[in-house]
Amino acid sequence: MRRPHIRSVAVAIAVTTAATGLAGTAFAGPSTGERSAVSAGTNASAVVDAARAAAFAHASATGVSKGDELHAQDVMTDPEGARHVRFVRTYNGLDVLGGDLVVHLDRGLAYTGVTRAADHAVQPATGKARLTADQAAAKAAQAAKGEAGGAQLVVDARGGSSALAYQVTVTDQDGTNTVVVDAVTGKVRSNTPDSDEFLSPKLLDNLRKHGETLDPATGSASEAPEAAGLLGSGASAVTTYPSAAKGTGKTLFVGSVGLTTTATSKGHYQLKDPSRYGTETRDAKGSQTEKFSAGAKFTNTTDVWGNGATSNRASAAADAQYGITKTLDFYKSTFGRKGIANNSKAAQGMVHWGSKVANAFWDPTCNCMLYGDGDGKTFKKPLVVLDVTGHELTHGVVDATAKLQPTFVDARGNQYGEPGALNESLADIFGSNVEFYANNKNDTPDYLIGEKLGLSQKFLRRLDHPSLDKLEGTIDYWSPDTYYTEVHAGSGVSSHAYYLLAEGSGKKTINGVAYDSPTYNRSTVKGIGRSKATAIFYRALTRYMVSTTDFHDARVATLKAAKDLYGANSTEYKTVDNAWAAVNVTAANTPAARH
Repeated sequence: MRRPHIRSVAVAIAVTTAATGLAGTAFAGPSTGERSAVSAGTNASAVVDAARAAAFAHASATGVSKGDELHAQDVMTDPEGARHVRFVRTYNGLDVLGGDLVVHLDRGLAYTGVTRAADHAVQPATGKARLTADQAAAKAAQAAKGEAGGAQLVVDARGGSSALAYQVTVTDQDGTNTVVVDAVTGKVRSNTPDSDEFLSPKLLDNLRKHGETLDPATGSASEAPEAAGLLGSGASAVTTYPSAAKGTGKTLFVGSVGLTTTATSKGHYQLKDPSRYGTETRDAKGSQTEKFSAGAKFTNTTDVWGNGATSNRASAAADAQYGITKTLDFYKSTFGRKGIANNSKAAQGMVHWGSKVANAFWDPTCNCMLYGDGDGKTFKKPLVVLDVTGHELTHGVVDATAKLQPTFVDARGNQYGEPGALNESLADIFGSNVEFYANNKNDTPDYLIGEKLGLSQKFLRRLDHPSLDKLEGTIDYWSPDTYYTEVHAGSGVSSHAYYLLAEGSGKKTINGVAYDSPTYNRSTVKGIGRSKATAIFYRALTRYMVSTTDFHDARVATLKAAKDLYGANSTEYKTVDNAWAAVNVTAANTPAARH
């Protein structure tokens, strides 16, 4: 569930030269890594200035007009020299919801195109509010059933029109919601939970309805760690502190694994990884805090974390730390991405969050992962499995890039709309890639999501044939009704397209798992391989997707990405087109009226 407002327009610009594909895969063109904003600061400023000037010079295409100000969020430089600048917008000093855009430039900083969220002018019909801030806060509190903070005046340009509105954060015992209230009519325009729940309210209801109990089997902590010589090795040769140490996590789900930790003094260790920006897991101790600093540090005298069972609070922490660091490593090794927000900052997690919480969350308030212990009934173990972590942290990547938003949310907190479904799909796609990257024998890499949760259908979702998921009613193909489909169910459209692009249609066995992927048009699709498919989807996300991108927009975005990487006449480009057609997303059936 994505936070729908602009948190800040004073954002440091990260200049990225993106890798063109996965590690170990040959691609045309130079393979270059990232450059820091400091070393490339002057160039970054020049690129931003050129992109901003181009946006106003090409106003008919970009939709930028008098009263707008563009604030750069990201500057991306491709190996072939193209530049892309992601902007958020203010209008007469007010943040614009749904006003984001990406301006594309060539090597010489000439304008080549734009990807924009709002396809209309962002100016509201009236610039004068009829409601006071206090009245708007009261309406927001009533809608979200919590305590409202201050009301901020904004322009809401989502949904095909623009209106003056108030944005309010409402807090209750379960977290926070962002509520947008029309400043003229008083109508609640949106009411969106700020954290992302791995298990939707609809799914939890279905599990209870079917009387299904999730009690996933745990791994064996007695196995040797994946990196030899780590168990209890500590940092005996270290003479200065704090220093990196080699520890062992005895996890619930992936056996014994090597973890880089921090030796704080001789014989004392903390579950914090100095080699990965200080990434750390803490213990919420049953509280529902959204402040990472309020979590208790995991410390030890042996540098061994957990015992492979829930009887030791550090076991779940070892799973979380392993999953978080593997996700960071996947993004860095594959794309040169330094951290979730590509800003070389720590990723954080808190286990044992809340009381009887049967879920895991990406929480943008604290920019961290929150893991519940289960409710003891429907779910009996902490939700710290590897692909859950990869999925949720990918929501953080989306939040730092395209900020894909649900289009509406029901009273139970279930989300709907294609941009939200695409968000869930990308989290599943890259979450499965984290498994392939980790290649842990205790969690076989596959195109299944939640296969270790202990569900009777043996998985939560799957990418090859999404409709085999009966719990969420996931769909295989696009139709006009997809707009009204809950986002986890709707995610099947683009997840299926990705699988077809990577592996192709029909029967296939990978790592002992049998797949059989159908197509809408009974076509045969020959895959181009997971590495290239993942490279295309990542470039599409970071360069060509914005907050309102739907499935037809995603088709265009991935085609542009494939053209960048492999050329418009390439097999890869043609296969992208075929894969989307195989899930019934084509240029011909693009809706005339977009939601």
